[in-house]
Amino acid sequence: MHCVSDPAVIADQRFPLIAIVPVTGTPGEGALYPLLQPGRSGLARTSSALIDHLRSVDKRRIRRVFGVVSTSELDALDEGLVLFLGLGAKLTSPERAD
Repeated sequence: MHCVSDPAVIADQRFPLIAIVPVTGTPGEGALYPLLQPGRSGLARTSSALIDHLRSVDKRRIRRVFGVVSTSELDALDEGLVLFLGLGAKLTSPERAD
């Protein structure tokens, strides 16, 4: 799993949950399943993030950090989240679209 919550939210004790994106060894296709490479990420093999399985978990369930994804992988995760959550217009427009 990969944590996608803002670090300020994670650090704040008032918010007991964090958002995570599960990871699988089964390859996926498309923007909702970006590839994550082994190595620095802590993964043993190439994996796919399952953005369409985004969920919240209690911070107490997180025992340790296994690794860190690369900047390009983080960018791919961000793009998938923007697509999945429908945030594209909200992120590019200075005015709120109702």
